[in-house]
Amino acid sequence: MKSSDKLFGMTPRSGRWVFIILGLGVSVSLGAVYAYSVFKTPLEEHFDAGATQSNLPFMVILAVFALFTFISGRFVEAFGPRRVMAVGGLVVGSGWILTMFAPSMTSVVLTYGIIGGAGVGIVYGCPIAVATRWFPDRKGFAVGLTILGFGISAVVTAPLARNLIAAFGPLKTFGIIGAGIILVIVLLSRPMRFPAPGWKPEGWIPPEIPGGGKSPSLTLAEMIRTPAFFGLYFCFTIGTTVGLMAIGISVPVGREVIGLEDGVAAAFVSFFALFNGGGRPLFGWLTDRIGARNTALISFTLIFLASMGMQFSGPGHTVLYAACFACFWLCLGGWLALAPAATAAYFGVMNHAKNYGLMFSAYGVGGIIGGLISGNARDVFGSYRMAFGPTAALAVVGIILALTLLKPPSQHPR
Repeated sequence: MKSSDKLFGMTPRSGRWVFIILGLGVSVSLGAVYAYSVFKTPLEEHFDAGATQSNLPFMVILAVFALFTFISGRFVEAFGPRRVMAVGGLVVGSGWILTMFAPSMTSVVLTYGIIGGAGVGIVYGCPIAVATRWFPDRKGFAVGLTILGFGISAVVTAPLARNLIAAFGPLKTFGIIGAGIILVIVLLSRPMRFPAPGWKPEGWIPPEIPGGGKSPSLTLAEMIRTPAFFGLYFCFTIGTTVGLMAIGISVPVGREVIGLEDGVAAAFVSFFALFNGGGRPLFGWLTDRIGARNTALISFTLIFLASMGMQFSGPGHTVLYAACFACFWLCLGGWLALAPAATAAYFGVMNHAKNYGLMFSAYGVGGIIGGLISGNARDVFGSYRMAFGPTAALAVVGIILALTLLKPPSQHPR
């Protein structure tokens, strides 16, 4: 595409922002998974399940989501974002719809967790890949805005799900939301596309990297041989472990540890979602300005302080609960902008869909670890409060890893 060509009736530099709006709408639909804590107790009651068992659908959807983000990265490059997004939208919506007929929690794991998670993973990387291609000059901020919708989705979907559950029960609610997901994603996928090879914003010069030269363009095989890959991967795992654990137990912690009424605890999910959404452009902007390592250090410091705060929580500590969980949700959103922006900055944009697809598997690992920590804290020790000692320790490990490994490949000693 030439700089003089039109994009949505505008210059490419202006028209490219339409892709951010489209991606934002897609991510709002996908982000319905973050309202799962609203379903958690109704599913426990419907199927007579324990805390660890009711965590399984959420743990599985996150793990499968991460796996298929990696798999779909290869297809995005081959077939383009429009086709891959449309197929993924049909898959994720079908998984939700099939959950209407689930006879057991195991079936919910299959339909919502595996089928739904596969669809989320197929779609998720597409708008991110589009954003990094159209915004090589503002990767962190563009990615943060694109996935902002994933974070703020629960502002809409949590109260919607709560009201639908009250009227129709949890299983029918999955079906209703699934139909909406298909409609939105298929429609918004149609205009999505990459710029022509070699396109860059008019007047923008790629930044030089230490030692001279331009930004790298590493293949998947080259990326995984660098210390930077392992530093970013393990830091991403820790950030998502804590954040996804918090998201999955926000309502039961509010109800059981703080003593909130069910409706108030569920309403807090919408409040927390604002921080999850806002963390994405904020941490993306910080990554552009102060680098991935410094931004990661801010995140892990907040996680440590919030984890220590929850160690002292109890009945009536509503403000402490709100502040700590707002930090958890904020930092999770932050990592979902920091990690793709750092992947592009460290390893280049040409292979970003594949490279970040592998990097994103850390999200699935984090979802499993977080679910196990919270479920066992509740089932073994009788309180979710016991889950926050391990998260404080993980934050300390994250700080050490960020200081030692989180740097561009050219800055690592050879």
